[in-house]
Amino acid sequence: QVQLLESGGGLVQPGGSLRLSCAASGSIFGSKPMGWYRQAPGKEREWVADITISGSTHYVDSVKGRFTISRDNGKNMVYLQMNSLKPEDTAVYYCKISMTSRDYWGKGTLVTVSS
Repeated sequence: QVQLLESGGGLVQPGGSLRLSCAASGSIFGSKPMGWYRQAPGKEREWVADITISGSTHYVDSVKGRFTISRDNGKNMVYLQMNSLKPEDTAVYYCKISMTSRDYWGKGTLVTVSS
């Protein structure tokens, strides 16, 4: 069993920054691909960014140049640094880890971008 716990969400003004963290624990052997998703009110969950075992990163076009995903394999942590935040970034942000058998999700952390 794998558990994921996100943290770092909150209320921020447009143009501000937040850093999300995701801690993975449980039966994890070796590094696994991890990613961030988000779900805005009334919308479907969408992929935001992911990072492979080797550290290669990928982003949805709407966050390129503003968000940075990173990981600490020794600590089973993944981070999402979010800069130049916009109101349209408001959403619940979820962390996902891709294990051999299945994917696991955290419960999410709310990010609200508003003045």
